[in-house]
Amino acid sequence: MRLLSLPFYFIYRLEALFVGERKAFGMLSQWISIVPGLSGEYFRRGYLQWAVGQSLNDCCISFGTTFSDNRVKIGDGAYLGCRCDIGYADIGPNCVIGSGVHIISGLRQHGFEDLDVPIKEQGGEFSKVTIGEDTWIGNGAIIGADVGKKCVIGVGSVVVKPVPDFVVAVGNPAKIIRVRKN
Repeated sequence: MRLLSLPFYFIYRLEALFVGERKAFGMLSQWISIVPGLSGEYFRRGYLQWAVGQSLNDCCISFGTTFSDNRVKIGDGAYLGCRCDIGYADIGPNCVIGSGVHIISGLRQHGFEDLDVPIKEQGGEFSKVTIGEDTWIGNGAIIGADVGKKCVIGVGSVVVKPVPDFVVAVGNPAKIIRVRKN
């Protein structure tokens, strides 16, 4: 499947000349997200291997999952459920990301201080969000800050502050309810 995804990589590189790398990467990510089934998983993994230069061993990138930033890193053995939206993120090895999870590129993507300038024109900052190894993020969660290793983030939780290693955090905003260490 990696070879079959090579033409999409060439399209990405060509589009990048006209609209920039990040925008072109996101556009092609949307195209490859709709290939169904197991062949789609292999196809998405093949395209990402070309586009971000990673091996992506034993990863699953499910149907409908899109990427908006070509600086994304995905660790070996990671699982990304259906319909996820992944920004500038570093996802550790063996993470399980449930369906419909949004990992946004930090919490300062849009400036909004100047009332005389439309928000969309005020710029912002895209910052990397790190998800530690062997972490499970439940369906529908929104992650805007770093999550430590071996954590559990509850279904529908909203992470707006860094979460330390070995904890279970739930809610909106996510709060620590338990420590997983022995």
